[in-house]
Amino acid sequence: MDLMTDRTDGETALSHVRWLAGGTGTGKSTVAAALAERYGVRVYDGDRAEHRWKARCTPDRHPHMYATWNGPSGAMWADRSPREIFQSMASLHGETVGFVAEDLAAMPADRVIVVDYFGVLPGHLAPLLHRPDHAAFLLPTSDFRARVLRERYADPARARANWGDHDLETVLAKRLARDALWDDEVRHQARTHGLRVTTIDGRTTIDDLTRRLADRFGLHPADR
Repeated sequence: MDLMTDRTDGETALSHVRWLAGGTGTGKSTVAAALAERYGVRVYDGDRAEHRWKARCTPDRHPHMYATWNGPSGAMWADRSPREIFQSMASLHGETVGFVAEDLAAMPADRVIVVDYFGVLPGHLAPLLHRPDHAAFLLPTSDFRARVLRERYADPARARANWGDHDLETVLAKRLARDALWDDEVRHQARTHGLRVTTIDGRTTIDDLTRRLADRFGLHPADR
């Protein structure tokens, strides 16, 4: 899908799509799974889909993504400041949203699709929204994210797969600082485009958050 085509075309083509985006460590995947179980939606897992994009990625159209995928494991975290890492993100430059839109256009539209993906910004997503409340941007408090990511990367194998052999504490500190910059960008763009942000601090249960988002998305319980 060409994101430079008429806005109405994008809205109509993806009117059955809802978006769970925002920041890392907010429970998006858990909520998406709950929405699928309770409301019968189809989930598009952006993290898994990324692996399929590699064959379609070119250095001319996707320079930041191409550089990340063709470098050593964990290279993006070495010898860079958090801001430099942030500025090198493919998602910041709109290199990911086109892949997502193309994938969605190729999927059946017989039921609602919930996109579970961190890597889209409000400004890139706005032209694709049928309604503003079809997107939810979840952003964690700094304490909540730090706790979640420390638990997530307590497994050495998982940490190495993401960050190579770099020191865990050093890279985690950079990751948290980079993610804070991303959150700031999401907030700024959401305000600009009139889209809502939901703060996640761990006090709201998954059940409550799932119900709130289902109501926002206009979902109804699946027939059993």
